[in-house]
Amino acid sequence: MKNATVVVVGGGGREHALCLSLDASPLVDSIHCVPGNAGTARLATNHACDMSIEALLDVFGRVGANLVVVGPEAPLCEGLADACSDAHIPCFGPVAALAHLEGSKLHAKRTMEQAGVPTADYQRLDHHSDVNAALDAFSGAPWVVKRDVLAGGKGVVVTEDRDEAASFIEASIRSDGFVLLEAFLPGEEASMLVVMDGTAFHTLPPSQDHKRAYDGDLGPNTGGMGAYCPAPVISEAVHEKIIHRIVEPMHAYLSANETPYRGVLFIGLMIDDNDDPFVVEFNVRFGDPECQVTLPLVKTDVFSLLYGAATDGLHALSLEVHSGSSVTVVLASEGYPAAPIKGRPIHGLDKALTTTAYGEKWVNFAGVSTSEDGGYIASGGRVLSCTALGADLAETQKTAYSLMSALQLEGGHYRSDIAHRAMR
Repeated sequence: MKNATVVVVGGGGREHALCLSLDASPLVDSIHCVPGNAGTARLATNHACDMSIEALLDVFGRVGANLVVVGPEAPLCEGLADACSDAHIPCFGPVAALAHLEGSKLHAKRTMEQAGVPTADYQRLDHHSDVNAALDAFSGAPWVVKRDVLAGGKGVVVTEDRDEAASFIEASIRSDGFVLLEAFLPGEEASMLVVMDGTAFHTLPPSQDHKRAYDGDLGPNTGGMGAYCPAPVISEAVHEKIIHRIVEPMHAYLSANETPYRGVLFIGLMIDDNDDPFVVEFNVRFGDPECQVTLPLVKTDVFSLLYGAATDGLHALSLEVHSGSSVTVVLASEGYPAAPIKGRPIHGLDKALTTTAYGEKWVNFAGVSTSEDGGYIASGGRVLSCTALGADLAETQKTAYSLMSALQLEGGHYRSDIAHRAMR
C-alpha cells in the first residue's frame, strides 16, 4: 500500500517512537495521533477526544484510516480491535479476547499452562484462602504478588517483607476479589517483542528495561526508567530456547483462535543461571521504553511490518535489523513514581530538538505539553527520554547521556546507569 493514512492511538513515549518510525516510511502519507503529545504533534496531527471506542472510530472514519496502530493496552482490552474489524479497518493490536493475556494475570497463567510455556508456579488467593499458609509455601525468597487487573505497571509487589506481602494480598482481595501469589524467579530479566499474525511471526531484537527508580536497581518499581537493545543476556542459544519453548507454542495457540492474534506480543522474560527462559508476564502491546530502543534497530519498513500483521501478511515479509545498539534514558518528574509534580518548564529542549536527528540521537516525548508561550512543560511522571543509536554500546550510552545533560527540569531525575548490566 502507498500513500497510507495511519492513526496511532495513545499519547506516551511509545507512541512518539511509533510515529517516528512510521514517518520514516515512504509508504506513509499522513499520520494522526489520538490524543498524542507535543512530540507526536511535530510529526502527526493530534486529535483530542474522550478515548471512547465510538469517539475513536469517528476519528478513524473522518481521516480515512488505512491502518490503526494501538499503543496502550486498555483500548485493546475494551475491544477497539474488534470494533475496527467490524468497521473493516486494519488494526495492529489483538481483539479483546486475546488482549485478555494482559488484562488478566490469571488468564495468562492458564494460557501458558495450556500451551506448555514455562513460567513461575502460583496460587490464586481469595477470601476463603489461608494467606499465611500460602506465604509459607513460597517463603525463602521474595514474595511476588500480582493483582489481576490492568494497573499501569503498578499492580505487582515484590518484597521480602512478609507483612507488606500479606497487606497487599489482603487489600487486593478486598478490591479485586482475588490475587495471585507467585514463586520468585531468580535470574536476569529481558524483554522480547514478537510481531505476529495468523500466518507467521517475527521476533525483534531483545532488550532490557530498568524498572527501579534509582541507580543500582534500587527504589520503587516504575513504568521503566530506561532500556537498551540488544540485551546480551539473550545469547544465540537462549534465543533458540525462547523460540522453541515460548514463541512457537504461543503463536500456535493464539493463531488457532477464530480471530488470530494480530499485533505484537511483549514477552517479559527471566533467564536463570542455567540459561533457561521463563515467562514473567505477557503484554499485548509494545513496551515503554522498550519500543523506543527496539524500533530504531528495525531495518524493514515499519509500516509494512505493522500493516502486514494487521492483515495476515507477515508470511510474505522478511525481517531485517540493523547491527549496533540503542539506549534510551528516561527523565522523570520530581516525586515520580508516587506523586509526580507536573507543570514545570523543561529547559534546553528547543535546542536539543534542533541539533538531533532520528538515527543518531533524539528525544522521545512522553509527558510533555506545550505552554502558552510556546515552550515545553512536564505533564506526566515520565516526561521524555533521550535515545541514541550507534555501533558500540558504550559510546551509544555516552551519546544518550550527553543529550540528557543538555536538558533541565526542576526536581527532575534520571538513572545514570542504564545498560550497566551489559557493561559488567
